[in-house]
Amino acid sequence: MGDARQYHLLSSPFRMKRGGELHGARVAYETWGTLSPNRDNAILILTGLSPSAHAAANEQDPTPGWWNEMIGSGKAFDTDRFHVICVNSLGSDKGSTCAASIDPATGEPYRLTFPALSLEDVANAAHEAVRGMGIEQLACLVGCSMGGMSALAYMLLHPGAARTHISVDTAPQAQPFAIAIRSLQREAIRLDPHWNEGRYSDDQWPEHGMSIARKLGVITYRSAMEWNGRFARIRLDPEQRDDNEPFGFEFQVESYLEGHARRFNRQFDPNSYLYLSRASDWFDVAEYGQGDVMRGLASIHIERALVIGVSTDILFPLEQQETIAKGLEAAGAQVDFVALDSPQGHDAFLVDIENYSRAIGGFLATI
Repeated sequence: MGDARQYHLLSSPFRMKRGGELHGARVAYETWGTLSPNRDNAILILTGLSPSAHAAANEQDPTPGWWNEMIGSGKAFDTDRFHVICVNSLGSDKGSTCAASIDPATGEPYRLTFPALSLEDVANAAHEAVRGMGIEQLACLVGCSMGGMSALAYMLLHPGAARTHISVDTAPQAQPFAIAIRSLQREAIRLDPHWNEGRYSDDQWPEHGMSIARKLGVITYRSAMEWNGRFARIRLDPEQRDDNEPFGFEFQVESYLEGHARRFNRQFDPNSYLYLSRASDWFDVAEYGQGDVMRGLASIHIERALVIGVSTDILFPLEQQETIAKGLEAAGAQVDFVALDSPQGHDAFLVDIENYSRAIGGFLATI
């Protein structure tokens, strides 16, 4: 398996929204399809909190990506027509500069000396990478979940940088429920003794904290309807239970969450998780509109937009996507709003490929 990552070296110093700067920083990205001679067929995808830039298989790395069924020849993101780019967020440990990276000033990992990260920084880093490819204007800017907020920041900070926009299961600002969940996730990590103020090591890793954080996330990424349908109150078989452990797992749903947490645990740097999680809470379109979300959205000028939401999403509720759609429309864009009834909740865009393909492929066929 080859490494399909490419890297863009950011301007040095790269100044951060909330103060501080990075030197010699970079972002990782991957591409699919061919850039047209006049560089006007590029689609940029900004990701949720945990995915890498590997959104789909490509020649260098044939392993399936996190949106594999969506990107390729004849798929929703048709690589026969478009040049698709996925940038790994600044602050993520999947190849981009983050809290786990070496600080060139000290030769040690940044850890908690990494500057305060905002989604505006994520957007500016992605924009620099796109400009570095010689692309003046994207044919379409796509943002999923946290990446949808980064995409709004991208368009607010760089007017004219995108012709059209696809907003997927996101929000113009975090609501109290989402902030509360992410706050608990961060607290679980920080209260793990092995976190040690960010100074953990491979043999002293905050596994319990990361495990609880992931379980909380997975619970909110799906809907109650999905949990009922999949697990009901089914109990574990006796041989799957540890009767010597007081208050041990009894139900299948507990075992399922444990499996998810185990698979995630060593796959993501805890400090990077903390930084990106907080950046999601901080982001607020209202900052660009004198405290008013609609006024903030009014300064985004694009030709067309597709806004997709799911009625079962408790993390980024459908009414937040309606707000984005109304705001972009009021600002002069032609907006298609698609409300899906997928039972999978927030994660539907990763699971309900048929409905998302139809909506996204249909929209892109008209731009």
